[in-house]
Amino acid sequence: MISRNIIRPLVLFAALSSIGGMACAAPVKIALIETLSGPQASTGNTYRDAARYEVDRLNAEGGWNGEPIKLLEYDNQGTPSGAADKLKTAIADGAQLVIQGASSAIAGQLSEDIRKYDIRNPGKELLFVNVGAEAMDLTGAKCHFHSFRFISNAQVKIKALVAAMKAANVLGTRVYSINQNYSWGADVQQAIEDNAANGGYEVVGKTLHDVNKIQDFSPYVAKIAATHPDTVITGNWSNDLLLLMKAARSGGLKVRFATTYMDQPGNLANAGSVALGAYVVHPFDAEAGGKKSEAFSEAFKAKVGHYPVFVEPQTVFAVKMVGAALKRVKPENGKLNVNKLALAIEQTKVETPMGEWSMRAADHQVLLPLVVSVVSKDAKFKVDGTDMGFIPVKLLTADEAATPAQTTCKMKRPS
Repeated sequence: MISRNIIRPLVLFAALSSIGGMACAAPVKIALIETLSGPQASTGNTYRDAARYEVDRLNAEGGWNGEPIKLLEYDNQGTPSGAADKLKTAIADGAQLVIQGASSAIAGQLSEDIRKYDIRNPGKELLFVNVGAEAMDLTGAKCHFHSFRFISNAQVKIKALVAAMKAANVLGTRVYSINQNYSWGADVQQAIEDNAANGGYEVVGKTLHDVNKIQDFSPYVAKIAATHPDTVITGNWSNDLLLLMKAARSGGLKVRFATTYMDQPGNLANAGSVALGAYVVHPFDAEAGGKKSEAFSEAFKAKVGHYPVFVEPQTVFAVKMVGAALKRVKPENGKLNVNKLALAIEQTKVETPMGEWSMRAADHQVLLPLVVSVVSKDAKFKVDGTDMGFIPVKLLTADEAATPAQTTCKMKRPS
């Protein structure tokens, strides 16, 4: 016969074990599938630094359901095929969310692969957290329920850039368009043409060139100079913007640059005096949000080693938004229900130093404030070890910056 003194502890232990099992849940795993080597690595590494920063902050607040969020990192080597391979590895490693930003071509591959995987694996869905790829199709014809874009698109950015420069009387009447020859570059070129009437300018020339393959932009600079533009508008990023600015400096090109990525590290150092007076449209300027933006900038620098620039702020705010949505989703059978997380993201709003971010349910396009800034020596926060930085010219609210959802998005939602 077993003593009652033995039975009681056993029953108590079983009850506590049951309660503990109900409370515990498998940690959320986020796969960063980014370009961490090759010509675009400088961009990929900024996405990684920002994702690490915000995941660490979320874990300091308790992670998800008391478990630390795990950030898994994979190098896609700058190619869609490399990203496809790393996605398979991430799935095998138990990832439930995928973060990526550098290149719309890579984002298109990941988004479609995730869409197909989710159809084949109900109950084991993945979520795509797009923090930088801005091709229109991603929230248009190729939109789907498990894909969220946490950055704007070409129409939104060029609309804001043109409006702010026209209001400042610095746009001129002759514009040259130079962009990378893929979905994002084509979208920017189209947006430049679409905004010509509102901007009061003529597109005097346009170029689409190979992506991250050109080592000398001097012939392109000569072609631009021959059209005598007032402003060159470009959506170039990574080496293609760095080398374009370098060639413009060497060639003595006397135009005003209007860009979407002038704040990429290295650009001001490469361009030198050519960058003065250049404009950029971006989600964050350390001077635009007063004490809030300055506090965020100092906190980021204390952890990462530099002030947040380029794609870093948008990545931080995107992961913050996902983290806020995670807090609203309880574990089911010890795991995260990705479909419920997607629904929670649609209802989540977060405050950033620039203003409120929210997610449009119709196409999973984030609605975010944008700021248009100009390169100046009077900037408080200097960049690239130069005497230059970015001074905000116009801050647009999320409503002011937004463009309508594309009619091509026919999102199928879970039943």
